[in-house]
Amino acid sequence: MAGKEDLKLLSLLVSPFAVRVRMALSMKGVSYEYIEEDMFNKSELLLKMNPVHRMLCPAWIGILKCKTEDERAEKIKETFAAIGQIEEAFAKFFERKAFFGGDSIGYLDIVLGSCLFWFEAVRRLFGVEIINSTKAPFLAAWAERFGESTEAKEVVPEADEAVQYANKLAAAAAK
Repeated sequence: MAGKEDLKLLSLLVSPFAVRVRMALSMKGVSYEYIEEDMFNKSELLLKMNPVHRMLCPAWIGILKCKTEDERAEKIKETFAAIGQIEEAFAKFFERKAFFGGDSIGYLDIVLGSCLFWFEAVRRLFGVEIINSTKAPFLAAWAERFGESTEAKEVVPEADEAVQYANKLAAAAAK
């Protein structure tokens, strides 16, 4: 197994994809060196390891990158429809389980859970609560359990980080 000196994770703190990797490595007990990247001032190591990062390509929640209120309203509608489908599936298939993976966190939990801090950022930025106990009671309860898990507490960033990053991207796009 790779030791901390062998495995390096180049990451953006607010990347849900990196959060997934960090959670999986933590759950598996794999040591690694975490290297925080600044997407506005990329390191030589990042550019060398992945030349595609020479571009600024925000791969993040669609609601945040909408340019007009109409676009945003449509994305919000699409997001609520998707959350509704996930809520129905959770209620039907996982109702008596703490997580999608059963009694412990599994892959689907990591995939959806790695986005929860961005959902909170969307709420703070636009006043839109993506998962709430009225429209999605099973998901809301799951999100609370997931957020309280040791695995999530170890690696999931605070929503404030995502809000700051979104504001920084908006400022850069306005130039």
